[in-house]
Amino acid sequence: MNMLAEPLQKFATNSLESHWLPFTASRDFKAEPRLVVKSEGMYLWDHKGGKIIDGSSALFNVAAGHGRKEIIEAVHAQMLQNDYSPHFQLGHPGSFALSAKLSQILPEPFNHIFFVNSGSEAIDTALKIVMAYHRARGEGQRLRFVSRERAYHGVNIGGVSLSGLMKNREAFPGVIPNVVAMRHTWDSENTFVRGQAETGAELADDLQRFCDMYGASTIAAVFVEPVAGSTGTLVPPKGYLERLREICDENGILLVFDEVITGFGRLGAPFAAQAFGVTPDIMTMAKAITNGTIPMGAVAARDEIYETITNSAPENAIEFFHGYTYSAHPVACAAGLATLDIYEREGLFDRAADLSGYFLDAIYSLKDIPAVRDIRGYGMMAGVEAWPEDGKPGVRGNRLQKELFWKGLHVKFTGDTAIVAPALIAEKSHVDEIVDILRQTLSVL
Repeated sequence: MNMLAEPLQKFATNSLESHWLPFTASRDFKAEPRLVVKSEGMYLWDHKGGKIIDGSSALFNVAAGHGRKEIIEAVHAQMLQNDYSPHFQLGHPGSFALSAKLSQILPEPFNHIFFVNSGSEAIDTALKIVMAYHRARGEGQRLRFVSRERAYHGVNIGGVSLSGLMKNREAFPGVIPNVVAMRHTWDSENTFVRGQAETGAELADDLQRFCDMYGASTIAAVFVEPVAGSTGTLVPPKGYLERLREICDENGILLVFDEVITGFGRLGAPFAAQAFGVTPDIMTMAKAITNGTIPMGAVAARDEIYETITNSAPENAIEFFHGYTYSAHPVACAAGLATLDIYEREGLFDRAADLSGYFLDAIYSLKDIPAVRDIRGYGMMAGVEAWPEDGKPGVRGNRLQKELFWKGLHVKFTGDTAIVAPALIAEKSHVDEIVDILRQTLSVL
């Protein structure tokens, strides 16, 4: 018997039925399950003993590779010392240490951080911060939010309201009102462009159109992923983010960067804000903050936003009526501190910048395959989009994800696009292995 499969023998044949899986075709999955029973470094192992290279850092969150003993030891030590204490009118040292360490890698002036448990919670928290800020300034009429087509901002009701992905919202009509969407930045004339396209900055003028149509004084904030990740790696054209920043400044609108995927070195800099040289007013983050080991997210706000909200409340009163039972969980903070230590000690952000050229060269070598419709990439993140099958978007991508797994490669698909984002510890040989499996599989479509 395969040693990796032994634990499965304890369960009945139909034991998979009780779990309602997230973002999964449950009936299809349970007919032929793909179970991961071990992970280490750049690799996963399935319940049949197969070895799979992780081409998407799990869900873009395991940036330092799997099985990091430093994080495991930090978590274990924290659980022995203080497994949990609440953060409502109490505190523990780890959250203050983690927020201080995060502030060191964030752009100025971001020195105030609110901890949550996921990227979805980070977005809902950012929405509340925006509303509280404008109310504190006497501009409570700013009730409109701007997002984008093809945007993904998590699955809580605030994030669904901002979503520009039809399938993520069509079954959930009870969203918050007053959300409008700018056009996305993908252009069929800019296929196979590496990095930022030369044209397309004018798409940011959609925000100005909304100012002119609804009145700038009614708009609270614009939410964007600097690189739209879950929709398939849409890189902003040159000048696009700069133009958004300019319009926001002219009209008193807050600019929010959703850095849940782009944060922590993915683009060869600590955050996309530094990679593109555009500083937002609020930043959301999650995923790689703990290297995927313990659920955690965070929202960073410019100092002026924190001070405005805090100073508007009476002395000794709660200033921001928001939080979660597990906000700044002691164990998550310990994992976050250990993770940031790894990033710093191993220079993983610089390593990502150094490897990016080789990675993108390898990914763009797939351009000659007839089944490939487009390739987009920046830093250590790329989208390889296949042509839809018989006019049915997503069918080919769903089949490819399963097929690639059994051929030894895990990559996250959205629709027909493979989102390739290996851990920042990857070697050139790992990049070659990922691209070789992609080529073998895509070439026979």
